[in-house]
Amino acid sequence: MNRREFLNASVGAAWLPQWARAAGAPSPLLKGKAEHVISIWLGGGMGQIDTFDPKRRGDPLKKIAGSYYDSIPTAVSGVQICEHLKRTAPLMDRVTAVRSVFHDVIDEHAAATNRMHTGRSVSGSVAYPSLGSVVAHERRALQDGVPPYVLIGYPNVTRGPGFLGSRAGYLYLTDTRHGPAGLSRPEGMGADRQARRDALLADLRGQGAEVNDARLRDYEAAIDQSIRLSGPDFTRSFRLNEEKATLRESYGGEFGQRCLLARRLVESGVRFIEVSHNLNFINGTGWDVHNGGIKEQHGLIADLDQALAALITDLEAKRLLDRTLIVITSEFGRPPEFDSGGGRGHQGRAFTCVLAGGGLRHRGAFGETDELSKKIVHDPVSVPDLFATIHAAVGVDYTKNLYDGDRPVPITDGGRPISVLFG
Repeated sequence: MNRREFLNASVGAAWLPQWARAAGAPSPLLKGKAEHVISIWLGGGMGQIDTFDPKRRGDPLKKIAGSYYDSIPTAVSGVQICEHLKRTAPLMDRVTAVRSVFHDVIDEHAAATNRMHTGRSVSGSVAYPSLGSVVAHERRALQDGVPPYVLIGYPNVTRGPGFLGSRAGYLYLTDTRHGPAGLSRPEGMGADRQARRDALLADLRGQGAEVNDARLRDYEAAIDQSIRLSGPDFTRSFRLNEEKATLRESYGGEFGQRCLLARRLVESGVRFIEVSHNLNFINGTGWDVHNGGIKEQHGLIADLDQALAALITDLEAKRLLDRTLIVITSEFGRPPEFDSGGGRGHQGRAFTCVLAGGGLRHRGAFGETDELSKKIVHDPVSVPDLFATIHAAVGVDYTKNLYDGDRPVPITDGGRPISVLFG
């Protein structure tokens, strides 16, 4: 090797990600065929040992660590899940419960929520974009006249675009009985008055100088998008009463209706939809089942089960399941031990996230924890690895950099996809 060849090789190696240099030659880029993501967020901390990674039965009264419920077999031999996931069990051949996800955030819900949405710790110098914003930025909407990213739940900075700017932000709604409030005219606003306002806005924008400030350009783009989205084509997506009553009933209550709306948004061309399951009235605490909150946790699990099974079968019936990746995440899991009130604390070192559909080679479960789902014993999956898997499934290059000004920021912080799910 001559001097020039040596220098070229050295420079090339220096630009490889750290994990690729450590492992030798980088692996071929994985790319799936999914076009949409429906991300189901279980705020509070879904207990993996009580849902998708059941172990031996415990006893909260006797303080014997273990699962709160019995487990049942599934469509995949050797894979069992909680007895209250009875509708999902026959569909587990379309699902992979990733049982070996981990991070180092334990006791702080806000920090863990940020980690599970951005893939990183909170930074004082960089406003990292959320997973949904990255997918929106990289893939855009599938059709004109629809937003790339919709949040069905309450807005939060952890779901936001960070340094990517408002074009990678989300449209949100909190009630499936109505579309986003910002897309409808205020009461008393007739067509003539709206036309006059549009003319005034056009005149003001025509008089202004060329906009060079990035924030103002984002604001202008947001105005243009809101005008487009307020038209009848997109707003029709929110008319759930157009669906057959039997189908609506199959999805269940409010959370199920959110999942049904997500399917309709997929059909309209939205790229990424987050559906929040934050309906705490079912058990009083939501998924954060400290103390007595765990006593009615089965109702929460059954609510998830009904909506998830309906969503999978509905997407499959419409030939959309292979094109739509369903993701279920939570800020952390729960330990096998019971607290003084019979509930559970927090556990970030081993918990479960779920993938379904999306054209992946599903296997029921991936990764393995010990006999009490307390420690990972095989195939650990970091949050960047999980994000890389999602990005790869939907055709985003998980090895590239985004840029905060001139500063390069890796999309997944060096994550590697779960390769056995592709092929």
